[in-house]
Amino acid sequence: MSRVQLALNVSDLDAAVGFYTTLFGVPPAKRRPGYANFAVVDPPLKLVLIEQAAGRAAGVDGALNHLGVEVETPQEVAVSSARLSDAGLATADERGSTCCYAVQDKVWVTDPDGAPWELYAVLDDAPAETAPVMDGCSCGAPAPVAPGAARAAERA
Repeated sequence: MSRVQLALNVSDLDAAVGFYTTLFGVPPAKRRPGYANFAVVDPPLKLVLIEQAAGRAAGVDGALNHLGVEVETPQEVAVSSARLSDAGLATADERGSTCCYAVQDKVWVTDPDGAPWELYAVLDDAPAETAPVMDGCSCGAPAPVAPGAARAAERA
């Protein structure tokens, strides 16, 4: 089986484990002092969390734009949004937003260290002459949802 591995520096391992357990719906596959990893089946992902006193600053700071999970349907986005919100995470929904040359429905959450995550479904392709960053999406510069605060106003 092939899967993407993503290793993140985190400042509070317990908070990060709680967040990612909620986000992906599975507990860590391995937990050690200062370390946890998740073997997520859907979507296929190996997520590694490494606790560092300085959080993300100890890693490749500035290299992270945002993180995302593409789902197949807008209904899956809506179900994910409700599940994450019901779990107490601050969410921001975008419907029909144009970003990265695609029209998408998405929901945003932010991990405990401020990394923005989107769960999204592509609704349609956007024209090639369209700028890759539209409607303030994060593919050009992150605009994370602050814990307890909403992302930019929803799109019309």
